[in-house]
Amino acid sequence: MKLQDAKIIVTGAAQGLGFHFSKRLAEEGASVTAGDVNEEGLARLASETSGAKGKVFTRRLDVANEADTAAFVDFAYEKMGGLNGLVNNAGILRDGLLVKVDRETGKVQKLSREQWQQVIDVNLTGATWMVRDVVSKMVENGQKGAIVNMSSIARHGNRGQSNYSAAKAALATNTKTWSHEFAKFGIRVGAVAPGMVETPMTQGMNQKARDGLVAMIPVGRIGVPEDIWLAVKFVLECEYFNGRTIDVDGGLSM
Repeated sequence: MKLQDAKIIVTGAAQGLGFHFSKRLAEEGASVTAGDVNEEGLARLASETSGAKGKVFTRRLDVANEADTAAFVDFAYEKMGGLNGLVNNAGILRDGLLVKVDRETGKVQKLSREQWQQVIDVNLTGATWMVRDVVSKMVENGQKGAIVNMSSIARHGNRGQSNYSAAKAALATNTKTWSHEFAKFGIRVGAVAPGMVETPMTQGMNQKARDGLVAMIPVGRIGVPEDIWLAVKFVLECEYFNGRTIDVDGGLSM
């Protein structure tokens, strides 16, 4: 896919990686429809990309709302005059140990169903509905293209992230599944799995835990959004890449 010909949806686009991906796509000349629940962030994205080669359209999007994803895809198709790609980036964290003992009271505490379900609803179910609705629209209109799912190296398992790890592992697995299902339509599916990257999400981490993780990265630094963009760009542009997940983690082993 040539990026100047791309008409791509980016989810979770109001900050962090999604914001960066949207800007870089627009700079390459792509048309982008950016969605997020954070409308203030979307307004900032629209402002910062107003002079780009490509056009950026924005609309509020809650990927956990099934009706919202379908309406958003219709909106994107109409605004861009077509649709040939998705960067499936929206995600949240609700970390917590499945079972722990309170240090002060000695009481056994359990991960709440709400913590579990919120992450699954956004990071897995919402991501799945986005793929379903985007591919459905592309197939209806005979358009080929590519899907990029944002997984994570946490898919291999990470303490305190049962919900997040499960969702990201499933998304990586379904990248393979969907690559087989959609091949007959000329639609490729790839995934990118970031390690630690400098975003608002990681900036909210406990500082001691953050420092410990950074110390484990062989390249000696935390990643930046541009590192991950290079992998996303590769998946979109390389017509021979399909059904695989690329780890971009500086060599970190969780």
